[in-house]
Amino acid sequence: MEAENKVKLALVEDQELIRKSLRIVLDMEPDFQVSWLAGDGCEALELCAKECPDLILMDIQMPRMDGVEATRRIKAEWPTVKVIILTTFQEVNLVVDALHAGAEGYLLKAMDPRDLASGIRHVCRGETLIPQHMAKEIFTRPLQPPAESVASVPSAASGSFLAGGIEEYGLSEREQQVLKGLSDGLSNKEIAAKLFISEGTARNYISSVYAKMDVKNRAEAARRAAESSWFRDSRHDNRH
Repeated sequence: MEAENKVKLALVEDQELIRKSLRIVLDMEPDFQVSWLAGDGCEALELCAKECPDLILMDIQMPRMDGVEATRRIKAEWPTVKVIILTTFQEVNLVVDALHAGAEGYLLKAMDPRDLASGIRHVCRGETLIPQHMAKEIFTRPLQPPAESVASVPSAASGSFLAGGIEEYGLSEREQQVLKGLSDGLSNKEIAAKLFISEGTARNYISSVYAKMDVKNRAEAARRAAESSWFRDSRHDNRH
């Protein structure tokens, strides 16, 4: 595969052995190209400014700047860069913080290399990546952004159908599109068809929207969007 058609990856990990091992694994994939390696969040920011990758595999606990803060800053400066958090343990609070900071997914380091490659491809297609055993616990916890980070979470769709105010929930562009579908009264199947994703993926996005907005159902989500005038020309019929 030509280099210009490959997904440009970056690895941010404080343990050199893991960094090098991951690079070897990913360089074996014909559609991936590892652009650079970083040992912490500070170095990642410096390297992003020189060469912006398509996707970053980000360790969550590192010296100087951890993966959550690095993700937040990278998303604020380069919102199109996708981030998958890598960790060796299952700490829900850190995962929630990372998702709120803008990460598209979460994976354990101790996974089959084929699953890692598959996960990267899923995220590159615009899907979120959360292991099934973690999803329920994550989605049932409300994501309340820290006051100082609200302004740093960009709204990728603010120039299109968003009227303002929604960025406080840290919804990704895809989640905003799903919320728009909910506000228009579309069913899960209709949202999936409109966004060219599977119905199961649409359900996952809807669950994520509920969690981030701290609502229980589509009626509450649509009502909050309607009351805040987040979308233009939506029917807001709250169809179930």
